[in-house]
Order: sequence, then C-alpha cells, then structure tokens
Amino acid sequence: MWIERKALALEIPAVAGLETRELCEVLASLGFPVDGVAVREGSEALDVDITANRGDAMSHRGIAREVAARLGQPLAPLPPPPAPEGAPLLEVRLEATACPLYATAVLELGPGETPESVQAFLRALEATPKKLPAVDASNELLLRYGHPTHAFDADAISGAVTVRWARAGEALTTLDGVTRTLATADLVIADEAGPIALAGVMGGDGTKVTATTRRVLLESAWFDARTVRATARRHSLHTDASHRFGRGADPAMARIARDLLVLRLQSWCQARLLGAWTAGAEPQRGTSIALDASLLARIAGESLDLSQAAEALQRLGCSVVAAAGSLSVLPPTWRHDLNIPEDLAEEVLRLRGYEHIPSTLPPLEGAPEHLAPAYLQRQSLARRLAHLGFHQTVTYGFISPEADGAFAGPSNPADGRTLANPLGYEYSVLRGSLLPSLQVAAGQNTRQGARQIRLFELAPTYLSGPNGPREQATLAVVWGGVLGGEDPFSPARSVQEADLAGLARDLGIPDGPAIHRLAEGLFGFEVSLAVLPLPQDRIIPAFRPFSRFPAVERDLSLLVPLGLGHETLRQAMAGVLPADALQDLRCVDVFRHRSLPEGRQAWLMRLRFQADRTLVGAEVDGWMAAALAAAEALGASLRA
Repeated sequence: MWIERKALALEIPAVAGLETRELCEVLASLGFPVDGVAVREGSEALDVDITANRGDAMSHRGIAREVAARLGQPLAPLPPPPAPEGAPLLEVRLEATACPLYATAVLELGPGETPESVQAFLRALEATPKKLPAVDASNELLLRYGHPTHAFDADAISGAVTVRWARAGEALTTLDGVTRTLATADLVIADEAGPIALAGVMGGDGTKVTATTRRVLLESAWFDARTVRATARRHSLHTDASHRFGRGADPAMARIARDLLVLRLQSWCQARLLGAWTAGAEPQRGTSIALDASLLARIAGESLDLSQAAEALQRLGCSVVAAAGSLSVLPPTWRHDLNIPEDLAEEVLRLRGYEHIPSTLPPLEGAPEHLAPAYLQRQSLARRLAHLGFHQTVTYGFISPEADGAFAGPSNPADGRTLANPLGYEYSVLRGSLLPSLQVAAGQNTRQGARQIRLFELAPTYLSGPNGPREQATLAVVWGGVLGGEDPFSPARSVQEADLAGLARDLGIPDGPAIHRLAEGLFGFEVSLAVLPLPQDRIIPAFRPFSRFPAVERDLSLLVPLGLGHETLRQAMAGVLPADALQDLRCVDVFRHRSLPEGRQAWLMRLRFQADRTLVGAEVDGWMAAALAAAEALGASLRA
C-alpha cells in the first residue's frame, strides 16, 4: 500500500522530523517493510508491505498508530462531529446480522469541487480523482482512515433503505457497468425497487453520484468480513472497499467516518446537512485475554517486567488491568488479529524491538515422547505389506465425478466433496475411495508388461457431511496377475479373490472386507484404519553408548521340553543376568532327532556380554551358571 509522507505527518506530527531512511527503518522494525519510495505530486510516497491479517494498518491512520506506539508520540486528534444525530429522514432497516451497524446522513450539495490538494493526494497514491466531491471525499477517507464509505444519489432511492440478503433471481448493475445475477448468500443494500449496492463491495449504477446530483445519502456501515470476502470472490469483484472490509474493519469507526465525510462535503462544496442518524449498534466486543508472566517469559526467552508489557500494550490501544503475575488485556476495536495470549506476547516483543530478543539455542535434551498409535499402525501395515511383496503407491487426492461414483456409493454423495475451484474436471472431487486411482495405476503397470500387480496405498479418503467433507484414514490393496510358474514345482495360476481374503486375515482385518473385481484377474479391497487394532504403545528407546571394551560370547546347549516356549526360557535366563552387561540372548539353532530323549529338543542358546570395562572369565562363568540354573528350573538340562 502507498503511504504519502505529508499525509502521514498530519496523523502523527513527529514523523515530519524523521528522514525517509529513518521512517523506513521504523516501519520495518514494526513488521511493515518498505518495498520502495517514489516522488509523486511533489511528495514522497512509500510502498509499504502490509500482511493480510493487519487490515487495521491499511491506511495512513493505521500506520500512524503503529509509528506513534513505537516512538511514544501522540496522534493528531480527530475533529469533532459536525452536529448531533437526529431523527431519521429515511427509514433504514437492518434485516441481516452481517450488518449490525449502519450510520448515514443526508446532505444537500452546493457549488464547489474537489480541492486540488486532495486530487494531488489521490494521484500520489495511484487513485484517479473523479472531480465529484462526494466520490473523491469517500476515496480520500478510505486511504486516510481505512474505513470504506459510499455516497448514493438520494433522489434516485425509492422508499426505505434495507440491508438484507439478496433474493433468488435478483440482478444488479454495479458501478463498473456489469449486470450481475445475485446469489441468496449476497448481502445487498436495497430500496423498495430492488438492490442498489453489493454491501461492502461496490455500489449500483442506478444510484451513483453524478455531476447533476443535488442530494446525497451517505453510507458508513460495518459488514461481516467473511460475508464480504465470499461475495467479492463469488462475483470476481475485488475493490478497495472489499479489500478492507474483507480483512476486518473497525466498527467504532463507522460513525466517525460518516462525520468526517460530512465535514469534507461541508467544506468543499458548502453542503447543507439535512440530518444524520444511525441504525443498529456496534457488535459486541470480545472478552479480555489473560497474559501470564510465565508465557511472556517463555516466548521472549527471558523474564520481562509486566509493567513494561502493560505500557507497550496500552500504547497499541489495548485496555490493560494488572493482576498478580498476569495482565487482563482487552484489544482495541480495530485489532481483530489479537485473540490469544501468544498474540499479545508477540505484540510486546514487536514493540520492544526484535533486536532485544536474546540469541539462545533451543534445548536438545528431553524425555522420549510417545509415538502416536495411528503412526505406529500405518508403519506396521506398510512394513508388513512391503514384506509380502506389495509396493506402496501415492496418488492424487482429487478424482473425476465418474471415477468417484463407481466406488463411493450412494451413502457418500459427491455433492459434499466437490471443489468450488478445481484444477480441472478430472480433479474436481475429493476422493471417497482409493480404489479408482489404484485401478488406474494397475492398468498402467499391466500395459507395461508387468506379470503381477501388487499395490497398496495408505491415505485419507473423504466422507460428505452437513458441515463439509470429513477425512478418514484408509488402506486400499490391489492384487492381480499370475502367481508361480517360475519353476516346475510352483505351477502358474491367476490371482483369485481368496488370495486377497487371506491377505486381509493376515493384516488382522476383522470380518473380511468386500473384495472388488476391478478387471480381469485384478482384485482389490479397502478398509478404514479405524476398524483395525492399534499397536502396543511404545516410546523411542533411549540411546545406550557403545562400549570400547571387547564383548564375550558363550553358548549353552540345552535339552528343553517340547512344550516350553522360547520367550519363556529367554526371559527366565535374562532375569538372573546383569542388565548392564547382557547385550544379547537368543536361540541360534534348534535340533530335533530320534536320538534325543523322548519329548525333548536341543536348543543352542547364545549369550553375549559387554560392559564399560574388561570382563574376566570368573564373573562370566558365574553368569553362565546362573543362566543354566534358571533354565533347569523350567525343566531344561545341559546337553552332554
């Protein structure tokens, strides 16, 4: 956004004493970098970069507030209202909650035109003067104070003015000369004959101010930001007004902007104020936010004085009440981006100066965190399928309506998953099934001569619902082609449904899923991961340093009963051995033969010891004797 230095100095006189370079540095330190400086109409204009969440700063007054807070200097006061409000000269009805406040006035215009200084100001900011005082004053106020206003030709309005939702089939010719068919979600300003403006976006051609206009009806309202954004996007009509309203205007500025517009018309063309009044009231302000000293210290990286934080927030326009160890902060009406304590902490640091934040490294130590069960589940499934020879596939999350309808089913209609602005028709629906994309991938592999197709995908699918699409994690598997045939002992055969059913049982899928025949010799199934059991919870193991001393390996050849389980024996032997020295204990060989005693088998148990010192034979012999005793307690014996 372009900011003129002279106009900024009218809002905060302290700027006049700063060089342009100093002013640019101040703005950059506040988070508003200057992309360039141009000389226009004999004055310097700064191209200031303003983020989308700071609609309050999209004006000279908004930038002046920020600079004043940093410099600790006062703003220039706003002029008093021209006259108190009186009885309505025209009925204004508010029938939509998206417009709770509508301030207006009626003036009779006199002779006069837009001052040359105002025309130069508009040209310096790349705005074209219309040389109609009511229009130029509205545009000038928008750039100076950030609140959009509008002037109607009062004599072109029929009856009462109503702020309402558009009705089906209504149309409006806007100021750009385009006739637009309105949607029922469009907020409009209407008279008894129909819509006369798209609220917060653009006025109508039928009530525009012209050189022959004698009376004007001024509009300075507050419109819901989401409603204005949706209307502007629906009609591809992005204006200066929708840009401000769509980012959140200041409701407290509605009456003030109306009064400033009246004052300008009185000054520029001797307009006579016939009446000013307001319909509705300002929307209720949000609640106070608690900012704890501990949170502020954590974000800042050091302890900060709460009194200094309170003073910084007050300079930004916040109402602050101090309590023990915290601040209760009520943001100003123009700061819609301050909603949580972290927002307030960031504002304190921003105003204090980012250069004061200490440079410290984050802590590198901490307790192991639990791995998410859903992550472990996906990891386990992918690993198991990969071991079975399946290839994991990644496909697009968008498909065509025809491909989706073949598998999603009537219970999951595509209407609730259709994109408003798709990349193309074939990518216009959020997929309700993974099988269509896997079917396409399998077909491509078949055409390339693949003998067997084994594909799976772990990805989200979407369910239609009254509140929009709902995501669910899904597993889909496709298997087809020819099994065997590589040697005389494994004859070739086609993949069958039973193969996929057996795979499903192997994966632990209860009540076998429905098997789909995707093509000749190609089958697939999919299942929501919610029906699969979650793996046992575990944490990332702690690192165990490697020993620099040699390891010692010993073997025990045992005769064990046929009914004794390996894990039972291993745990019994490990339980009597020192945990810090035992590195490994496992069965490395199993021998069964009729030469062995009846009911017995031979296991070769290998034990590996290592410590942070050199082990001696005597202590290792003692450990082996303890391990043998533990095995004998379970019925095992040393094999001769």
